[in-house]
Amino acid sequence: MKNLEERGHLLTEQVNPNSQNLDQLSSLELVDLFNREDAQTLAAIAAARTQLAEAIDAAAEALRQGGRLFYIGAGTSGRLGVLDAAECPPTFCTPPEMVQGIIAGGAGALIRSSEDLEDKDEDGAAAIAQRQINHLDIVVGITAGGTTPFVHGAIQAAKQRGATTILIACVPAEQVTIDANIDIRLIVGPEVVAGSTRLKAGTVTKMALNILSTSVMVKLGKVYGNRMVDVAVTNNKLRDRALRMLQDLTSLSREDAGYLLEESGRSVKLALVMHWTGLNRQESDRLLAEHKGNLRQAVLSYQKPGL
Repeated sequence: MKNLEERGHLLTEQVNPNSQNLDQLSSLELVDLFNREDAQTLAAIAAARTQLAEAIDAAAEALRQGGRLFYIGAGTSGRLGVLDAAECPPTFCTPPEMVQGIIAGGAGALIRSSEDLEDKDEDGAAAIAQRQINHLDIVVGITAGGTTPFVHGAIQAAKQRGATTILIACVPAEQVTIDANIDIRLIVGPEVVAGSTRLKAGTVTKMALNILSTSVMVKLGKVYGNRMVDVAVTNNKLRDRALRMLQDLTSLSREDAGYLLEESGRSVKLALVMHWTGLNRQESDRLLAEHKGNLRQAVLSYQKPGL
């Protein structure tokens, strides 16, 4: 049996002096304490802004070249990665394979704790091999305490395959070193409940993933201004949003916006190209493809015949 590694020095495992009387607080005092502690997440994101920007640029360029973005983690970290990946197709109409989440223990670990499966680095390496990750891909390893063997194994295997690797951890680099291309440290201090990294560490990780994936999609032309023009119109709520976008951006009536949306095959982006250029659906689709789906570039590039 291996000697059990001592982890008490890690920031995520330390005792928070601000919550030592946690079990004696009133409900209102608990809310106030959590609120004060959660404020540290904003400062942590600000401190990591340069590394986050590097990650955005690297991921956007990889996806432009046909690469994929993978999140890999265990426990809360893994669940957050899977959640962010799962929300990309409905929000930005991306193919499911473009952004993927990998969690130790597989899909079952999303609803039932499988933290015991994080201790094998070979399982992380196997997950990388199974998905045939290559030099075009981006692999984001998420580990609050920085020591998860599953993530270490995955990052090492991804590097060996030529992928660009990104680390997201909530401990200082001097406590845990991982050889990744981009090292993002989100330092939020000890948790209100000692060691419970689903709290501040989980919150700041969710914030970082929101920023990363959304910014990448903006870079890929999935957003026009601040509108989700690549949204998949799959239910009544999203149809209403699509109609309102078309009305706001074109000054069409709701009825005419509805006709345009249907004519475009329920694609807001395609509908806007058709409206602004006068091209039919097929020609508009071709123009968008020439500009890799970037609505603004496609419309700006177009000149009507005779102009």
